[in-house]
Amino acid sequence: MSTAPKSMEKLVEELRAARAHLQGGGGEARMEKQRKDGKLTARERVAALVDEGSFEEIGLFAAHRQTEFGMAGREVPADGVVTGAASIDGRLVHLASQDFTVLGGSAGEVHSLKVAEVMEMSLHTGSPFVFINDSGGARVQEGIDSLSGYGRVFFTNVSLSGAVPQISIISGPCAGGAAYSPALTDFIIMTRRAQMFITGPQVIKQVTGEQITADALGGADAHMAHSGVVHFVAEDDQEALHTCRRLLSFLPSNNLEDPPRIDCPNNVDANPDLNKIVPVEPKQAYDVRDVIAGIVDQGDFLEVQDGYAMNLVVGFARILGRSVGIVANQPKVMSGALDINASDKGARFIRFCNAFNIPLITFVDVPGFLPGVQQEYGGIIRHGAKMLFAYSATTVPKIQVILRKSFGGAHLAMCSKDLGADRVFAWPTAEVAVMGAEGAVEIVFRKEMDAAEDRAAKRAELIQKYKDAFSTPFVAAGRRLVDDIIEPADTRKHLAQALEYLNTKREQRPAKKHGLIPL
Repeated sequence: MSTAPKSMEKLVEELRAARAHLQGGGGEARMEKQRKDGKLTARERVAALVDEGSFEEIGLFAAHRQTEFGMAGREVPADGVVTGAASIDGRLVHLASQDFTVLGGSAGEVHSLKVAEVMEMSLHTGSPFVFINDSGGARVQEGIDSLSGYGRVFFTNVSLSGAVPQISIISGPCAGGAAYSPALTDFIIMTRRAQMFITGPQVIKQVTGEQITADALGGADAHMAHSGVVHFVAEDDQEALHTCRRLLSFLPSNNLEDPPRIDCPNNVDANPDLNKIVPVEPKQAYDVRDVIAGIVDQGDFLEVQDGYAMNLVVGFARILGRSVGIVANQPKVMSGALDINASDKGARFIRFCNAFNIPLITFVDVPGFLPGVQQEYGGIIRHGAKMLFAYSATTVPKIQVILRKSFGGAHLAMCSKDLGADRVFAWPTAEVAVMGAEGAVEIVFRKEMDAAEDRAAKRAELIQKYKDAFSTPFVAAGRRLVDDIIEPADTRKHLAQALEYLNTKREQRPAKKHGLIPL
């Protein structure tokens, strides 16, 4: 006796029930625990990030194929990760959000393949990829299949690199091999409720005897202050998602597009406050972010890695609605000298801006590279060379503004004319020289000072003589290493005009696979 087929109404009813069940992840109890811990669920994060009603899920019904270690017949909703496409501010993005309520968000074979496949869709459509991490790590029940899945994600990360922006949000645990996918992306936003490390406190204690808490080892503040792994620290999921949206607003969708330009008042009026920020005395500190805020649109500056290598400031801003990357020495920290960490931070940011067609503006007040035994042993030569390489290889519009000191090799490393700067402006306080006058006279005039009756008086006289001869912007302008000496108040006008005229810049380089940056 044949059974009558189900009606369409019944089939739809069953489909709706199945969808609701799978979208419930690990169940209401686990989701409520997640909320009590101060975290959003995987789907709540997606909903908060994207434009309302825009999310199209891909792979809701995906299922694992494992039969060992208790996995046979075990249901794993969406295999522990929500993947799909959506829009943010009307622009297409692809994303993945790990679900900690499902097997702790552990990454199995299908889990990782879902992530890799949506990443490939991101590449094919020229849209940014956002990965929200909240996972206990590899799904050990799946053994080598889980490991293989990670490899597929890493390979795809590299395929996307430089083609579409990649942003990782760390909202929970991210341990072991799982930490390498965020490391391969362009920006990492980490909440203070998350931890990220290769080996956790227990393993470290067993192997080395060192004792440390998970937060001190792999918390957001530790990675910002010490490792430099993360780019933004957020108090919670909501702030992390807001930071992601704000960051994407400065970026193009892919490397073949220009960054979005927003409507804004065409205001380039002089800002007299800029004439008062930088002290004439070269050793007196100030906050270069005050200079940046006085120049960019509405003082809006999204600083990147604001707690790491703070002697160099990098970030995104706009001038007349056009996105720009800012690189600036910070005189209030280590006098703005370049060290190993600052060189790495700057070089990476410069290369990102170049990859995604974002013009670079460099504000210079640098006494040189930081001297010291540990800096030399740590490879300041190799690391400092990354700045030289990054700026030299960059083909986007490059504008240098010399605020005050610009000495020695660091003068070159901060995008000098010789490293391809398209415009170089100098403030009246600018000093461009091989080194500071105090150091120079000890080398050039040592015999004269030793022979003088009053060595101190002679030294002061020769320092002033050296400053008059070399430590002014007019000497550099005379050598055509500075294009114009400008009043600080008019800096915004000059930058806006230069950016407009350089908008169609095209620069060809020798054909090759890639240059060999001194890693």
